[in-house]
Amino acid sequence: MPNRSRDNTNSRHGRAMHIAAALMLGTSMAAIAIAPAHAQVSEASLRGTITMPDGSTATEVVAVEVGSGYRRTAEVRSDGSYNFASLRPGTYRLEITTTAGPRTTDEFRLAVAQTAVLDFDFAGESAGASNEIVVTGGQLRTAQGGEVGKTISSRLIDQLPQNNRNFLAFADLAPGVQFVTNGSDQSRVQGGAQNSSTVNVFIDGVGQKDYVLKNGITGQDSTQGNPFPQLAVGEYRVISSNYKAEFDQVSSVAITAITKSGTNEFHGEGFIDFTNQDFRDWRPSELTVKVPSRDLQFGGALGGPIIRDVLHFFVTYEGKRRTSPRDITPGLSLPVSYFPSSLQGVFGSTNETFNENLYFGKLSFAPTDKDLFEFSGKYRDESGEQFNSGINAYETRTLARVVEWRGLARWQHTEDTWNNDFKVAYEDVSWNPSPFLEQPRFFYNVQIQNPGGSIQRGDVLSTGGGTNFQDKGQKGWQVSDDFTFTGFAGHTIKVGAKAKWVTLQSLQLNGYNPTFRYFTPVGGAFNTTTPYQMTFQTTVGVDPQIESANFQFGIYAQDDWDVTDRLTLNLGVRWDYERTPAFLDYVHPAAQVTAVGPANYPNLTNANYNIRDYISTGSERKAFTGAWQPRLGFSWDLDEDGRFTIFGGFGRSYDRTQFDFIQQELAQGQAAGRTFNFNNPGDTVNVCVPSATCIAWNPVYLTQAGRDALVAGLPAGAGRELRFIKNDLKTPYSDQFSLGVRGRFGNVDLEVGYSHVSSHDGFVYLLGNRRANGSFFPATGNPDSPFGFAPAPFGSIIIGDNGIETRADTGYAKLTKRYTPASPWSLDATYTYTKAEENRQFGEVFSLDFPSIQDYPFAPSSGIRTHRFVAAGTVDLPIGVTMAAKFQIASPIWMKALIGIPGTPPNRTVTSVETEGNGDRWGFRQMDLSVTKYLPLRFLTDDTQIWVRVDVINLFDDRNYNGFNNITGLRNTSLATDGPPRTVKVSTGFRF
Repeated sequence: MPNRSRDNTNSRHGRAMHIAAALMLGTSMAAIAIAPAHAQVSEASLRGTITMPDGSTATEVVAVEVGSGYRRTAEVRSDGSYNFASLRPGTYRLEITTTAGPRTTDEFRLAVAQTAVLDFDFAGESAGASNEIVVTGGQLRTAQGGEVGKTISSRLIDQLPQNNRNFLAFADLAPGVQFVTNGSDQSRVQGGAQNSSTVNVFIDGVGQKDYVLKNGITGQDSTQGNPFPQLAVGEYRVISSNYKAEFDQVSSVAITAITKSGTNEFHGEGFIDFTNQDFRDWRPSELTVKVPSRDLQFGGALGGPIIRDVLHFFVTYEGKRRTSPRDITPGLSLPVSYFPSSLQGVFGSTNETFNENLYFGKLSFAPTDKDLFEFSGKYRDESGEQFNSGINAYETRTLARVVEWRGLARWQHTEDTWNNDFKVAYEDVSWNPSPFLEQPRFFYNVQIQNPGGSIQRGDVLSTGGGTNFQDKGQKGWQVSDDFTFTGFAGHTIKVGAKAKWVTLQSLQLNGYNPTFRYFTPVGGAFNTTTPYQMTFQTTVGVDPQIESANFQFGIYAQDDWDVTDRLTLNLGVRWDYERTPAFLDYVHPAAQVTAVGPANYPNLTNANYNIRDYISTGSERKAFTGAWQPRLGFSWDLDEDGRFTIFGGFGRSYDRTQFDFIQQELAQGQAAGRTFNFNNPGDTVNVCVPSATCIAWNPVYLTQAGRDALVAGLPAGAGRELRFIKNDLKTPYSDQFSLGVRGRFGNVDLEVGYSHVSSHDGFVYLLGNRRANGSFFPATGNPDSPFGFAPAPFGSIIIGDNGIETRADTGYAKLTKRYTPASPWSLDATYTYTKAEENRQFGEVFSLDFPSIQDYPFAPSSGIRTHRFVAAGTVDLPIGVTMAAKFQIASPIWMKALIGIPGTPPNRTVTSVETEGNGDRWGFRQMDLSVTKYLPLRFLTDDTQIWVRVDVINLFDDRNYNGFNNITGLRNTSLATDGPPRTVKVSTGFRF
């Protein structure tokens, strides 16, 4: 292969300098649409030792990125070692300068976040040996250190079957990681026993953390959308525990991905895939007619040179248009005939619509061999509906809206023994669901008698308008710098700092439409006329939107120390700081403080908590100062060739408290939620003591004027819930430990390991009400929570605190067979056994059943399956056909129930039961298959081809039911499932 990048190098620099000024002048415009670029967490590194014959020395190693022609140089030290601390993942060759003559390797690939080791031994070469060096798969080794994870290659992303083009769909190949798609086609990543909000995804080195909402990644709360166009993702690495000190704002799974870049050749591609109800099997609820459904996805990408070896571009777009079936079914498994004829028509099947547009663009500029500039940007636009199957009528649906801009400019400068990476990032994210109808919401709650004689109560239907209007997001700038020094033999030292100015925004109107609840006792006529409760929200004369101009700062240091040629230590530490002014400076209104004081509410005098610890005057609260977080790892090769390695590590990592929890305290003084109970004659179940918030029902309350008159005639704050968050609020964190052994056998890697992850100080909301004597439960009888003992004239006290904890012990076995042209098939398989415990229901924050979070017992986690096996494989077949498959099987989930124990004194307990399996023993099973036929068009170019593809999702049509009785664990008659029925998806596209 001719080395074009070496021809007239000085001339290349001259051409670059002529355009540099013009490019820099355009930076301000490019920054409008720039996105994250590479950083330390996504870069690869390459080091090794060159052994020369006596009398000869190696002086310099040049790494040439084959596609772009970019060059990086490292000196060879006196001991023969060289070190490239930061290289873009991609295909490289090395040019080695020695006193015995130049040497050039063939091409090899560096993966995302790979720490590669490549040694050369020329000492035994005979005279006249070839200058070309063949790099074998066994020669290029990976020093993973103590982390537990998995790299998802571009081949896996491209070939493996999937339903929604979310590039994170294959993260579950890493031990202890789940990629969950629920019955509403909404996806999330979670690790260990922690929920998805503890995840962070780094795209080109910049975290995509959502500081306001759940699911960890901006824009991923309650959506069918994807966080990034899959065509733009080169590959990614999933780290389930023991990541290095560079990773911040994460306490479970860290995912680092790189985006594609343009090269010295023009390349492009396009695709379209499609499926509808005619290409899928019957859903469990479809007995005679299939509900119309459609999934259309399409997109394209183009990249290439603007100036060869110097300036390249890459752009991509992906669109999604989905129509998904949904079912409205009665609660408590009641027949439709139970309901009055006026309501029976709301049950049945309907559709939810969803649209998404994703754009990404990138410029890469290398004016010299020592400098690399990158400018990139992402735009995401989602619209449609949010409507889940269940008891809610279609008219209750929500209109969805997500808009996201992200951008970054990066300058990386490299010298012989150091590298500096400077970045400026920008983000602007808005999540804005709103009700389809502006009408009251009606919930119908009933009692029924089970065959065994027990009484069961629950909601069975809701109609009317949606209840919530929300506008939440984050917007701001980030500046960071990472410096890597390799001047000390055996050490790669990294230090870095990040400062971020981000404004968090929350507008939450929970009672945008008022809610009325109706109750029907056992044997009674269905009640649609007289509610027992009303809730709504009123503003208090100020703008209900909350903003907090947060400041974040973090520093870290990391030393990857080759103690010997077999032992490597990864020694890291980081420290973080965050200031949230809206929380720190908040002052509780005097009326609220008086309401919970001893004169008005003596119930708290003997309570198990001190309300003064939760009342803020604007000076008690302190900014989050992250304790020092050690990140320690090691790897020890048991043999000279490094075929067998023992590895392990320990680390602590701090996450963040979601602003969505904190804003609920701040919002109470701006948009007040109010609850009124109605003392209805004849209702012996929903009984309340007459007061300002326990009144007689009047139909006028169905109107806005009637509710306004009610509030105007009551004491200030009547029926309004009170929120108090502990002044000394801590930040959630996790401690992680891992130990394992790896074995390399040519193209096959085996790994067996154990990891322990325990999370602490998760945020929780508790019920602060107490009875007259300060107790939570009554002295005798049923163990009821004291909701009816609120401080007049307000509603219940809700206090925010720390205390949710999880524990996950995981044993795993992982096998990887790498794809090579000579052996054109790959296999990745991971078995995971997880014993997970939690002291609160998985994903639940409100804990209103006991006086403190410490009273909740630890029980098996309801979000984790004990046994999981995931396998994925690809193979190139004759006549231009590639086949790929992914198989998942897991044990049933755990369900928990709160059991009341009447007596003197009464008590409660939590029971756990593993749910009924599907088939024999498994709780979830899904087999996906894809077959792609490539048709070359060599009369155009050697690389031009069109392709056709068929994906079969859920090949065996497994029914993975997700409705269970939380006491018995038996499957309910609910027909909801996780994942689709057997679905055939057809695709076609082109590449050149």
